[in-house]
Amino acid sequence: KNAGALVTHPWGSVMRSLLVAVFELKVKEIMVIAHHDCGMRGLHAEEFLQRVHDSNIPDDRIETLRNAGIDLDNWLTGFDDVEDSVRHTVELIRKHPLMPDNIAIHGLVIHPTTGKLNLIVDGSLPASDGQNI
Repeated sequence: KNAGALVTHPWGSVMRSLLVAVFELKVKEIMVIAHHDCGMRGLHAEEFLQRVHDSNIPDDRIETLRNAGIDLDNWLTGFDDVEDSVRHTVELIRKHPLMPDNIAIHGLVIHPTTGKLNLIVDGSLPASDGQNI
């Protein structure tokens, strides 16, 4: 679980956790589940950093991060459409060079009040060699 159900970097901790689950815990299916009314929807770095500033975090800390090569504008930007975001995240996981082709990767969006799940990406794989996956 993380903000926005996003995998923001192919070499970050979320992707590492997924790969560990696949190779060490023998996970065969991954589900990316975002939710409607997500706080990451419409998140903009400029407004976020203004709130940081308003909370008395010194501006030199922001500059230190920028000077260290951290792209805060990208890192602190959310998405406009939750379904598109889910598709993007599923695709990033699917295309990771260490992710095996035989792992089903699904994308869903849940309604936070009703709990209704909408399937956005059906990551089911066809049976191979007469076995169900």
